[in-house]
Amino acid sequence: MTAILLPSPDLFLREDAIRGGMDLIFFTNTRYLKSADERLAAAGLGRAHHRVMYFVQRKPDITVSELHQILGITKQSYNRVAKDLIARNLMIQRVGEKDRRHRLLRLTDEGAALERTIFEELHGKVAHAYSAAGGEAVRGFWSVLQHLIGEEGRTMFGAVQRL
Repeated sequence: MTAILLPSPDLFLREDAIRGGMDLIFFTNTRYLKSADERLAAAGLGRAHHRVMYFVQRKPDITVSELHQILGITKQSYNRVAKDLIARNLMIQRVGEKDRRHRLLRLTDEGAALERTIFEELHGKVAHAYSAAGGEAVRGFWSVLQHLIGEEGRTMFGAVQRL
């Protein structure tokens, strides 16, 4: 097993430590999501589909405009993915009850099952990493990520949290 590399605590702001952190973000993006990508590809879907499904499942009856804000995507990008998910019976869109201008999104049973399968695979990886690193490291990890996403990102993050 390859050892966990850590920067020196007193040299964490040096370029090599910052580049190392950026390297880890890139490697994490590809390695962590590999099993999800494979499962999605087998279903003829991609990461954009997964992002939509994840947040719709995270916040059922989310409005289309809320989802646009959370994902930071254009209407064109969203429409392509949404039409595909709806056509595959993975997501439904309905008119809001309080405001008929709102379009509310929810996964179908089939969509929820697929999202749950992918979540469980990814959950296991995160739980293992959290357990290996410990609670204080997880708190630090959350802090670093929230500083990276900035104020707007933290607002979106807060909107989907159930802590």
